[in-house]
Amino acid sequence: MAHSSSQQPLAWNPNKKHSDPERWICIYPAYINSKKTLAQGRRIPKEKCVENPTHQEIRDVLSAAGLKVGVENKLYSRERSKEALFRGRIRVQIKNEDGTSCVAKFASRDSVMLHLGEMIPKLKTRQVKPSPEPSQASGGGKGRKGKGRR
Repeated sequence: MAHSSSQQPLAWNPNKKHSDPERWICIYPAYINSKKTLAQGRRIPKEKCVENPTHQEIRDVLSAAGLKVGVENKLYSRERSKEALFRGRIRVQIKNEDGTSCVAKFASRDSVMLHLGEMIPKLKTRQVKPSPEPSQASGGGKGRKGKGRR
């Protein structure tokens, strides 16, 4: 019977330290997805969001910012699509054991989400690659104007 406590859902416990993963904030990709409405789970203003962010992008940006990050194979409760693209819950430690911020500019969950909305579009995987031969794209349509049926 003593082992049943480990199977209980991880409820908030005042004895848990800020450094324990159970106390880390959770971020689902839907929170910062510009394609979602507030009712569908978006948490920050649409103009600060990213189109269809993935948990890998969130993890990469937050790791680069110096935060401790964990990825869990969870699906957001309001997510209608069961695709793997939308899976993933990110746990982020924003406070030290004494309650102070780990990284000064990330004092709140909102500050972390706004940072994600700003940085994910700058990832190399999000950059649009210029076409290798831009000169052929222009100048090929000369002389065709007005040559339709009369």
